[in-house]
Amino acid sequence: MLMIDNIEKSYGEKQLFKNLNLTITEDARIGLVGVNGTGKSTLLQVIAGVEKPDSGVIHYPKGYRIAYLKQNPDFDTDETVLEYIFAGEAPKMKVMLTYEKVLSKLEKNPQSEQIQEKLLNVQQEMDKEEAWEANAQAKTILTKLGITQFEEKVTSLSGGQKKRVAIAKVCIQPVDLLILDEPTNHLDHSAIIWLEQYLSAYEGALLFVTHDRYFLNRVTNRMIELDLGTLYEYEGNYETFLAKKVERLEMERQEEAKHKNTLRQELAWLKRGARARSTKQKARIERIDDMKEKTFHTEQKQVAFQVGSSRLGKQVIELEAVEKSFESHTLFQDFSLLIKPGDRIGIIGPNGTGKTTLMNIMAGRMNPDQGEVSIGETVKIAYYTQGEAEIDDDQRVIEYIKETAQDVITKDGDIITAEQMLEQFLFPRPKQWEKIGRLSGGEKRRLYLLKVLMTAPNVIMLDEPTNDLDIETLSILEEYLNTFPGVVITVSHDRYFLDVVTDELLIFGNMEGIEHFYGNYSAYLEREAVEKPITTREVAKEPKSEPPKTKKKLSYHEQQEWNTIEDDIMALEEQIDKLKKEINEQGSDFEKVQKLYEEQQELEETLLEKMERWEELSLLVESFEK
Repeated sequence: MLMIDNIEKSYGEKQLFKNLNLTITEDARIGLVGVNGTGKSTLLQVIAGVEKPDSGVIHYPKGYRIAYLKQNPDFDTDETVLEYIFAGEAPKMKVMLTYEKVLSKLEKNPQSEQIQEKLLNVQQEMDKEEAWEANAQAKTILTKLGITQFEEKVTSLSGGQKKRVAIAKVCIQPVDLLILDEPTNHLDHSAIIWLEQYLSAYEGALLFVTHDRYFLNRVTNRMIELDLGTLYEYEGNYETFLAKKVERLEMERQEEAKHKNTLRQELAWLKRGARARSTKQKARIERIDDMKEKTFHTEQKQVAFQVGSSRLGKQVIELEAVEKSFESHTLFQDFSLLIKPGDRIGIIGPNGTGKTTLMNIMAGRMNPDQGEVSIGETVKIAYYTQGEAEIDDDQRVIEYIKETAQDVITKDGDIITAEQMLEQFLFPRPKQWEKIGRLSGGEKRRLYLLKVLMTAPNVIMLDEPTNDLDIETLSILEEYLNTFPGVVITVSHDRYFLDVVTDELLIFGNMEGIEHFYGNYSAYLEREAVEKPITTREVAKEPKSEPPKTKKKLSYHEQQEWNTIEDDIMALEEQIDKLKKEINEQGSDFEKVQKLYEEQQELEETLLEKMERWEELSLLVESFEK
């Protein structure tokens, strides 16, 4: 067990936490939640040993190993993917790195006797360290995360690929505690689902921060909440945490009421000048002073969206036969869509397929190559982007907001000043005069969200809004969007957010183009499970009818096919591996990625057909040998 004893941490005048105690057992699956800016990432860094607490101590058992995934991982410019992933002091990691390097050299120079001898030696070391199973598991992790280009420099990868490489590294390390800070950010749906399943079966202890509530609910067996410097613990998953938090707040309210009543009685006693020995009277005064200083956390500050929206006419946005390409690659073509008042549209699909491009065309930020885009005269769009390019770190918080509006009119017609609006977004008056550069990443995103919503839009477009926002802010955002009278269009990988906010989807990544589905994300998954066409792989599992007993040998054409089919299968597998490497090399070049991905899908379908045919022929051959 790792034991944390009365640790404290401050930055300047701001105290993040004090007298914090926590025990992490070997089977713990701990989810850490709290409003952005309360110190969640700092707490992870302190436990990981990256930062030191101002006071208190952390008791690490002898030989205790920790792997830590930062929210934004750092990379050495000289490291290849292979060197980065297998780096580590553990003997098993060292021998795996050596083995992979020698194997790579042998692939390039298969005739070298010297390299063959090195391979034999390192294989013996792999035996000694019992590293074969770990190496196989590492390869599985890398494959599931789409990492195949081991010799590529890490710094040349796209942001999403870097995050996958960093996740692979910490998952591969043999550790007692795995600490993850927002692991699901920038991952697509398939990668998030795989990571969720992998961590659910992880053998070590887990401690992580994530905004993905489905992920939290399915992986955790314990929740901790950092609130105003105090850590609260709850046994159970995220769903249990929500119920128990309500109970805790109610108990604290009762305690606060009792405390106020007792304090009122004590003060009344003193004011009446009741007789008592001087020593007792002095003790009573000291006790009252202590009671006055006691604080309760029953006042739950929440992000309050009260901004009204502009009137929206019947005509919103219409796309007619739009097409967009980059160089020679077509992202989408002949796509038409009529967006009506009240629509709630989610845009999903693999990274790099053109989701943000389509939303930019809808917003009039980008022109299509072909087709027409009509935007209604009354449409007023608020566009929340993925990046923070619009935020100047040297600008003060209040100045940034006042650029948009000095005050806003609420749904009820009341006027709220920029200062008051910032307070409702958890930026108290002193913090409003701080420079934006001093805010945490999540606080910057919350500030940016406020700026977007203060424009009183009637069409809201959100590009990955759940990245770096805390769960409390997301919950209020969802509540606001559900009562928002205008149109909502969002690109997101967050399954819960899509379920709550959307009622129709635009799905990228299909061979037929962009699919329009009516329903939220869970409804889409249910349809996929029910309507998924039977693949050739599934067909191959069905029992085959026995070959006619009168047939004694393969026909001439069948024999020719049987002679070459295994070579054909191997050739297809090599082509698919080559395409996967090429896809990784493209970085953020969507057009090439999409073209290569389509080729890969075609080859995989051909491979499945070959495998099915191989099974049919092998059954025939076996029947002749009996």
